[in-house]
Amino acid sequence: MNFKSRKYYIIAGEASGDLHASNLIKELKKREPSAEFRCWGGDLMKAQGAELVKHYKDLAFMGFIEVLFNLRTILRNMKFCKNDILQYKPDLVILVDYSGFNLPIAKFTHKHGIKTFFYIAPQVWAWKKGRIKTMRKVLDKLFVILPFERPFFKANGMDVDFVGHPLLDAISDFNQNKDEDNFKLKHGLDKRPVIALLPGSRKQEINKMLSIMLVIAEKNKDFQFVIAGMTSLGESFYKPFIQDANVKIIFNETYLLLQNAHAALVTSGTATLETALFNVPEVVCYKSTWISYFIARSIVKIKYISLVNLIMDAPVVTELIQSDLSVARLEREFDLIAKDEIYRQKMQTNFAELRKQLGERGASSRIADLIIQYQND
Repeated sequence: MNFKSRKYYIIAGEASGDLHASNLIKELKKREPSAEFRCWGGDLMKAQGAELVKHYKDLAFMGFIEVLFNLRTILRNMKFCKNDILQYKPDLVILVDYSGFNLPIAKFTHKHGIKTFFYIAPQVWAWKKGRIKTMRKVLDKLFVILPFERPFFKANGMDVDFVGHPLLDAISDFNQNKDEDNFKLKHGLDKRPVIALLPGSRKQEINKMLSIMLVIAEKNKDFQFVIAGMTSLGESFYKPFIQDANVKIIFNETYLLLQNAHAALVTSGTATLETALFNVPEVVCYKSTWISYFIARSIVKIKYISLVNLIMDAPVVTELIQSDLSVARLEREFDLIAKDEIYRQKMQTNFAELRKQLGERGASSRIADLIIQYQND
């Protein structure tokens, strides 16, 4: 069959979506070398040959209040996106996570008869369960990546495909041999153990999280702390935070940092799972505005906020949320993950079980096969 005219429109609104969508594009290109890709995403998708319409750094707003303050920008982006899809006339729209933006787009594409697949399901098991009815109506296919999601959606009348977690691919493909000495030499680090600081990818969450993480750095001179910086934000954004010689920042090498880290302080999100898959003991940190937190608490019905704990259905890693994220509490938890070997080993044993539950690698390849299959059916 000739795939020359097949055109894909892919929307990812965050750094993690950019990563997973880029791996999907790579797999689709193996199967359809002449396929065309137009996208909302980031540098990784662009590097795979997709034409980048909007960068996720211009799209990411965290929290209910932040979204409200930026509502005009969000609506303007959505209008532009809808018009761009109609002008591009794709054979398939693939929506990657980012449900607050992508589900309204799915309603629009369904209305216009454009086939639409959703990859990385909206977290309707946590909140807004009523969205399942809309998803059944407007999505042609839904691909899920967490083991508990398939039975959940099946119980709610949706037949979905579980493809496994794409992070297993991304981390397995990270094939650099661990060389801690060279890593430290390259980045001007000394022989002290490295503590990774992953304060998030959005300006709002970094502003909330990084300052308190850096207090721990100042108090623990036996370790050296390294911030995983977001290239899209630039070094100038981070400079006001860094006033101590015990802290360095590296860009575009988060996996290399985790590979060589002794422990990590991590903002809730995909990074919590990435850190666990690198077998790095961690503390999960999260803080937003009090209004956003109050609203979230009233509508989100889950026991945990980190993917590690959600998948394991147990408190494998400590979550310091809102008022619990104090200097005193974070320091106590840091001492456990950095200095208590028994505690560290227990957490790493749980990480091994986590990897088993996520299944085998190959998510990007499996979903690419399914995308081709379902389009040809």
